[in-house]
Amino acid sequence: MASVKVWCILVLSFLLPHSYAHMDFFTSIGHMTDLINTEKDLVTSLKDYIKAEESKLEQIKKWAEKLDQLTDTATKDPEGFLGHPVNAFKLMKRLNTEWGELENLVLKDMSDGFISNMTIQRQYFPNDEDQAGAAKALLRLQDTYNLDTDTLSRGNLPGVKHKSFLTAEDCFELGKIAYTEADYYHTELWMEQALKQLDDGEVSTVDKVSILDYLSYAVYQQGDLDKAMMLTKRLLELDPEHQRANGNLKYFEYIMSKEKEANKSTTKTDSQTDKETKTKKKEPNKDYLPERQKYEMLCRGEGLKMVKWNSLFVFDFCLIYRTSHAGLI
Repeated sequence: MASVKVWCILVLSFLLPHSYAHMDFFTSIGHMTDLINTEKDLVTSLKDYIKAEESKLEQIKKWAEKLDQLTDTATKDPEGFLGHPVNAFKLMKRLNTEWGELENLVLKDMSDGFISNMTIQRQYFPNDEDQAGAAKALLRLQDTYNLDTDTLSRGNLPGVKHKSFLTAEDCFELGKIAYTEADYYHTELWMEQALKQLDDGEVSTVDKVSILDYLSYAVYQQGDLDKAMMLTKRLLELDPEHQRANGNLKYFEYIMSKEKEANKSTTKTDSQTDKETKTKKKEPNKDYLPERQKYEMLCRGEGLKMVKWNSLFVFDFCLIYRTSHAGLI
């Protein structure tokens, strides 16, 4: 149970407004619960709409089947068919009245109830800023607990009861949000995860070209020119006419040639340079106070002998630290 609390606290702490105090955190959980109930209500409304559409379609299908048999018989022997006065009368009636009724049925909008409910509930929906905040909280949680992207993507979090996974599109969106913050470290991690899931056969609305476009630039921004070139070439294999990728490849080749010329004029050997490049470790942006690392260790329980009675205090302490140093309280 305590494990579940810490995940919630870390994620939701980034969603708190500036004026929220510690007690308001639980109100925030209440708001999130309201969103779950809202979504459940929308699903119920959507299912009602589907039933109404299916009922409407069933009526139209029955009408079509009945008229298909009737017109098939009539067209084979029109004179004999119309020789019966009842058939002649019913033909006039169908064309004058019943086809008009069918037209009204086809034109009838069965979505009014669902659209009305959506309009009412939309005012409570989170916006782009809320979504970005939730994404940043997930990235911060990833750093705090040293979780790899595959673990998060598969939803393999310790102590979590209701497991959920991230699709390639979800991973792509996380990478894009990191990209807008110039957080190229997390951009690379999540774009690579999205690409991996597509390579593994996942069907998605996001394509490899878009992923590689972001990924290659994020890698370049972190100084890994060789990998950036490799990714750009892979992109061009998929889309040879990609204008930005073609321009980037020429630029990368130019930079690499300049670096080789510069290396020749230095005392370092190529092997030494390669070794330094390979051993350079990529890390998250250091845009926080020095003591953050210590507090994150505290959140992970590293170097502490935590007992049951004070574990909740540690969780609350992590919450207070995170909200205060994020400028939220």
